[in-house]
Amino acid sequence: MKIFIICSKNFYDKIPGIEKTLEENAHIITLPNCFKDPATEGRFRDLGREEHSKWKAEKLRHSSDVIENNDAVLVLNFEKNGMSNYIGGATFLEMYDAFRLSKKIFLYNDIPEGILKDEIIGFNPILIGGDLSVIN
Repeated sequence: MKIFIICSKNFYDKIPGIEKTLEENAHIITLPNCFKDPATEGRFRDLGREEHSKWKAEKLRHSSDVIENNDAVLVLNFEKNGMSNYIGGATFLEMYDAFRLSKKIFLYNDIPEGILKDEIIGFNPILIGGDLSVIN
């Protein structure tokens, strides 16, 4: 299965081990935008609102194209700043794109509590409870 990993850049340190396990199970992995250079967005933000806006829009469009060329997304949702199972805005939008394109959506941990919980439930994600072996 071709899987696009999506998450907050705060979780990028968890990706290598997850990627390795998935590849050992014959999955083909696409890494998040800017995985190799997580500071990219900050540099565009420093250029001003207009440049940051253009860059962010380009990345959101690119994510949609990447999702279209994968079978599924794996959402890595861990604790961030005291919030359990954190899913940020860009990750939520990527989940929506996956839903809209009828792709499988795997959630590493439970659906987070909060304002978007009902929408995430509506995406009908597959909760894997940290068990990568259930992805098929």
